[in-house]
This record gives sequence, structure tokens and C-alpha cells, in this order.
Amino acid sequence: MQPYLILIVSFILGTLIGSFLNVLALRYNTGVGIRGRSKCMSCAKTLTWVELIPILSFAFQRGVCKGCRAKISWQYPLVEFFSGALFVIIFLLYPPVTMVSSIVTAFQLFILCILMVITVYDIKHKIIPDPLVYIFIAATFVLLFIGNDAHPFIIPSMQRLLAGPILALPFALLWYVSHGEWMGLGDSKLILGIGWMLGLAYGLTALALAFWIGALASIIYMAAVYRSFKHGLQIPFGPYLILGLYLVMVTGWQLFGSF
Repeated sequence: MQPYLILIVSFILGTLIGSFLNVLALRYNTGVGIRGRSKCMSCAKTLTWVELIPILSFAFQRGVCKGCRAKISWQYPLVEFFSGALFVIIFLLYPPVTMVSSIVTAFQLFILCILMVITVYDIKHKIIPDPLVYIFIAATFVLLFIGNDAHPFIIPSMQRLLAGPILALPFALLWYVSHGEWMGLGDSKLILGIGWMLGLAYGLTALALAFWIGALASIIYMAAVYRSFKHGLQIPFGPYLILGLYLVMVTGWQLFGSF
């Protein structure tokens, strides 16, 4: 298969999985299982396959339900698009050309799916579910021990093992001192996995990017809604941490030197 065809297939696969991740994020902790046909959130109309084509259905229907004409959230096409785009990026960064590299690719795609659900859930509910972040932490820890075909199993350096705890500890202390007012404990758990994925120097860069982008986005948001702004507005930090993680993975930025 030609390289560009692989990228096209990976994008389509990512959008299809992104559609499922939308369902998972919306139904998680609601008591509603992931089985069963998808329905309109407004009129409960069972959706046909034509209405479930990732991205395209939203465009063809102009963002409204064919039954009741209720608006469809932009969450659906955005999650599908970014899932597809990130699938392409993962296949480019971690091409599955050998047995071990295929395992790494699979782990990276699995982690991507978990982080996408965490992002959507954190935006909607302002909390990171413990089961999901624990799965993310476990997957990143296992990745530390995967090498290459010559050495499939490796022992990571002490610096790499400590990168996660070193980055996460200050934020856990912020959570403890502020009784959860300044920082959620879920964010520090997320940072633990990010540290194990990127290492100390790249992990610090991801954190810096998350803070800068998060601060800028918060200022813009508060300026846009300043008349209706209420004291105590909660802004989820998890999505910015995840954005910082993937920006570093894609760009290779390292703002604080190597150590």
C-alpha cells in the first residue's frame, strides 16, 4: 500500500473510532451502556447509518437533526476530525514496520483514545475520571519497558522512571494545600503519565505550553463573556495538558534544555 493511502486509511479509521469515543465520553458514568443504537439527544430518534458517517453527516445535515431539527453539538465532528488527524500523526511518528514497533504504535493509539475521552469528559464535567487516568498511567508505565526489535524489553533509566513523579508531585501538593481549589488531583495524575511518556525535559515543555495556552484561552474566554462572568468559574486544565503533550510529540520542542 502506498504511503499516502496508509495515511488516508489511518485518518478514516481515526474518525470512525472518534465517533465511538464520542459515544463513550457522553455515556460514561451515566448508567447507560455503550451498546444499543445511537439516538438524537433531543427527540430520541434512532439514527441511520447515513446520519452516523463521521464528519460528513454533520456537514450534510448542516449541524441539525433530520427529525426534530435540533442543533447537533460541534463536539461530534471536532472529536472525529482530531481523532483522525492524531491517528495520522501517530502512524507517522510510530510507523508499525516491525513487531515491536507495531506494539508501540498500538499502545500510542490506545493512549490517544483514552486521552480523547478524558478531554471530552473533563470539558463537560470539569473532572478527570479516575479509572481512565489510571489506565493512561498504566499504559505509559508499560511503554517505558518496550525497546526495539534487538532489545524488545528494556530497563528504563532512573531519571526516566522518576520523571513522572517529579513532574506530578508539585501539582499534587497544590491540590493538597488548596483542598482542590487551585488544582484537581486528576490533573497531577495525568501529569504523572505525561512525565513517563515524554521524560523530564520534554514533560516540562508540555507543562509550560499547557499553562501558556490555557492562560491565553482563559483570558480570551473571560473577555468574551465578561458580562455574564461569575466568580468561581471552573476551567478544565486536563485538555490543555493533553494538548501540550501532543504539541511536544509533534514538534519535538524542548524549551528548558536536555537533562
